[in-house]
Amino acid sequence: MTRAWAMFRRVLKILLVFAIAGVAGFGVLAWSLRPRDVPLAPPVLPSGPTQPLQLSITSGKLVGYRDGKIMVFKGIPYAAPPVGPLRWRPPQPVTAWSGLRDATKFGDDCWQNKQMYEAARPPQPMSEDCLTINVWAPVANRDRMRPVMLWIHGGGFVIGSSSQPITDGSALARRGVVVVTFNYRLGRFGFFAHPALLAEAQGRPVGNWGLMDQLYALRWVHENIVRFGGDPDRVTLFGQSAGGASVAQMMLDPSVRGLFSQAIIQSSGGRNRWTGLYRGTGSQPSGIAAGIEFAKEQGLINASADQLRALSAATVLGDISMTKLSSKSYAGPMIDGIEVKSNFVDGFVAGNEARVPLIVGSTNGELSALPWVARRVLRGWARDELAPALDRIEMAYGTSSAFDENIVNDWGFNEPARMIARVHSAHAAPTWLYRFAYVSESRRGKIDGASHASEIPFIFGTLGHEGIEPRPMDWAASRTISSQWIAFAKRGQPDSERWPQFGRDERLTKFGDDGMHGEGVPRARMLDAISERYATYK
Repeated sequence: MTRAWAMFRRVLKILLVFAIAGVAGFGVLAWSLRPRDVPLAPPVLPSGPTQPLQLSITSGKLVGYRDGKIMVFKGIPYAAPPVGPLRWRPPQPVTAWSGLRDATKFGDDCWQNKQMYEAARPPQPMSEDCLTINVWAPVANRDRMRPVMLWIHGGGFVIGSSSQPITDGSALARRGVVVVTFNYRLGRFGFFAHPALLAEAQGRPVGNWGLMDQLYALRWVHENIVRFGGDPDRVTLFGQSAGGASVAQMMLDPSVRGLFSQAIIQSSGGRNRWTGLYRGTGSQPSGIAAGIEFAKEQGLINASADQLRALSAATVLGDISMTKLSSKSYAGPMIDGIEVKSNFVDGFVAGNEARVPLIVGSTNGELSALPWVARRVLRGWARDELAPALDRIEMAYGTSSAFDENIVNDWGFNEPARMIARVHSAHAAPTWLYRFAYVSESRRGKIDGASHASEIPFIFGTLGHEGIEPRPMDWAASRTISSQWIAFAKRGQPDSERWPQFGRDERLTKFGDDGMHGEGVPRARMLDAISERYATYK
């Protein structure tokens, strides 16, 4: 094997560690685009003339704008800027301001290496002062509290933001819900541990700063959303990939019980384990080991917390991206034993999750956008991961071609989604399982299934902002799936006649080119074999 081929395999494995752990977001989809400079997708513009609109929250007065029947407030700080002495600390309260604060534009994105070949990449400038939140809400009947949908973006915990045009909340808000999006710290800014930080924390959580931001944003919503006409007792968490994994993690966190009423987990993955704070997982270093290695790279031996915080933002950012992750000096999210106590699928199996209504699912071709050579490498990696029970799993598929065609999607996404649905419903919590299989008309014949993250613009009603020209059938598909998400936010269940709960018969609802309909879980016997591997071999 040539050195170049070995490096190619390594890069793909690192990418899929994050993708199948439920953290890829648009990073995997970006692989389908050629590595060239692609123009940014256009922003979502107001539907007509706007009017200034004032509103007061706990930290001060805001000036947003009215856009027809909705009001929009962007770039609201929900935590103090995590800069200087606040870098690598839990989020802190915002300092109240006097006068009016402009809330008509998105705040800065958190530091990241944006993919120049991704049409849906965030358009904003970047800084460490990035902990901002955005709200879209109906204007009419403000005395009537509306259900709230809190979105957590994906992107491998290294890219993404709330300013992406595909997650603009205008279309959903016009249908009667309050939509909230926010930024959280990414890469080494959001996930970094070191002995010096442990020493100063004195037993408090260390490392998962980005996850701490997410919890803080949820608490901000609970305290402030009523001022936007939102009902703090009807908050739906929803997120995709890294965002879906984050939703699952929030469901396992007792500190935020009661702050949300239901949840939607989209393509979270979950069988690949996050590394440990003190002990690595597989080829991944522990969080502490990665932090020490990073400090060494900067010439800092036995570094103090002050020395680490004195490093420039560019140095901390490094070259981490969805396709270039440093395996020795960056660990990503980690199991710290305090806030994150286990892999989230294991947490659900143990019955530690909040008993709230849940929608969970995946797409039917998560990695369909990848070239065939990449899929071939990933199949080899899947074989390695499933080795203790590989013969039995291959027998379940029947033929080598069936195994090769489906194993990465089944192992990485479909089996974890079904397992979460299976155990959550067994815990007497209402559960609905789905499979998104709709392919935009203009892409049919070019990919063999709905790829990772392709459902997002359909749910938000932002077709065209992912770089694909929508057609009438696409808009009809968007109305179908977004209606189910909205119904769930409003009533705690989707359309019960068209989408029965997941139960002993283990049926899911498919959103496909032929509409929305129920069916048995595809390749259930194969998924059983994968599940048995994890139940038998720890």
